[in-house]
Amino acid sequence: MNPAAPDFGLLLAPLAAGLVVLATHVPLGITVLRRGIIFIDLAVAQVAALGVIVAGLLHLDEAWGGLASQLAAGLAALGAAALLTFCERRWPDIQEALIGLLFVFAAAASILLLAGNPRGGEHLRDLLAGQILWVGWHQIAVMVALSVAVLGARAWLTRRGTGAGFAFYALFAVAVTASVQLVGVLLVFASLIAPAVATRSVRGNSRVPIAYLVGASAYAVGLGISLTADLPAGAAVVWALGVAAIGGLLLFKD
Repeated sequence: MNPAAPDFGLLLAPLAAGLVVLATHVPLGITVLRRGIIFIDLAVAQVAALGVIVAGLLHLDEAWGGLASQLAAGLAALGAAALLTFCERRWPDIQEALIGLLFVFAAAASILLLAGNPRGGEHLRDLLAGQILWVGWHQIAVMVALSVAVLGARAWLTRRGTGAGFAFYALFAVAVTASVQLVGVLLVFASLIAPAVATRSVRGNSRVPIAYLVGASAYAVGLGISLTADLPAGAAVVWALGVAAIGGLLLFKD
């Protein structure tokens, strides 16, 4: 055995985390693309990250542990969901523009809050690119439970014909809260949009499983490149998802 050969066993947990993220983001991404509100996931993820920053600045984790960051991210994301619901009812014609403004506002607020922190740049980078290589199985188990809840709620709301408005945005908030601290804002957005874009021309019930396959393949390739080339894992997977999206557009034609 070559002692210098990469240990691909190290990628089992990161790949599992990616598959769990895709479980919720693939169907939600297809809905987002159809509705034309592309940046909703990016905006809500950035707001959730802002909640994590606020919890850290208030030293809430010292008393509550990691639960404080999760609660802060969840409450911030639900607040964004409520705000976007109001905006959709009040100004539906400019909803995408308002979603974009929410993203840049949350991103700028994060920069301002961390301006005096000597490790602020590192913290922002971690929130953007994530730490998927260091995800643990306990964290994945929590994500699985939340993903099952999100998918179950989405199916129930769809059957009742109420999967719009605040219910739709709230599902996003929960899905994002479960993933943004593990894989980062950029990878959360790419996981939502890339499989949906890649399969935009696929019709019928086969679209969702093909989109899952596209996303899972991109995660596997990106993580493999990251390990063998010693590159940041989150950025490598984002690039792989981007290439997969372009490949899908060329392969699956109208």
